[in-house]
Amino acid sequence: MKQEDTLYHVQLRAGDVGRYVLLPGDPGRVERIARYLDHPRFVASNREYCTWTGSLLGEKVSVTSTGIGCPSTAIAVEELMMIGADTFIRVGTAGGIQPENKTGDVAIITGAIRDEGTTSQYLPIEFPAVADLDVTLALREAAQRLGLRYHLGIAHSKDSFYAEVEPHRMPIAARLLERWEAWKGGGAVASEMEAAVIFILASIHRKRAGGVMLIIGNPAEQMNRQDLEAWNQMLSEDRQILVAIEGLKILIQRDRTAAS
Repeated sequence: MKQEDTLYHVQLRAGDVGRYVLLPGDPGRVERIARYLDHPRFVASNREYCTWTGSLLGEKVSVTSTGIGCPSTAIAVEELMMIGADTFIRVGTAGGIQPENKTGDVAIITGAIRDEGTTSQYLPIEFPAVADLDVTLALREAAQRLGLRYHLGIAHSKDSFYAEVEPHRMPIAARLLERWEAWKGGGAVASEMEAAVIFILASIHRKRAGGVMLIIGNPAEQMNRQDLEAWNQMLSEDRQILVAIEGLKILIQRDRTAAS
């Protein structure tokens, strides 16, 4: 790839993004996250990929949406790596798995169950999808500093949203429910759709990746209208975004110390 080349999907070229990139799924959430950066500016938008770039503590930081699911996420991460990004934090929402994973809690992801089809195109299924330790510890410290209730643990990365939330209407309902009980029994804390491929690509390319999710909903919770209003309030509080921003500041400071 030439320095001046614009990458086909993300419509970005070298210099457009920093080494640190926050990865929401929703393009509509990119500007909202970018507001927490210094001097944020719009860079590009194409398909599900929207990018803004600003800075934190004087370091260039970008926000790029990945779309929903591992296939589109893989494209975004691959192309961001091509133009110099090396540290990724998935910032999103997820369903809770354990009874104690309540709506409004934050999940800091240490690894991912590869219950999706994309990562098997990269590595055998036996290879684990694991978050970077330094990124994970920075996110945990951020949640502690902010005084937020958080859970540290494995995420379930899946391909089908409705097979999780409405398994009983699927032809393979028994299998889906059995596997859900396995994830729960193994201690997984949240179910989402992108972490596995981010971690696998980071491992292959020797980059760093982590994830922080706001838990929204749990099969163990009985929700009513008042609860739904509480969900919307929690989303507006940007808890997972605040953890990602604070965690990134911690990471930047530690990177500078290590480099000095």
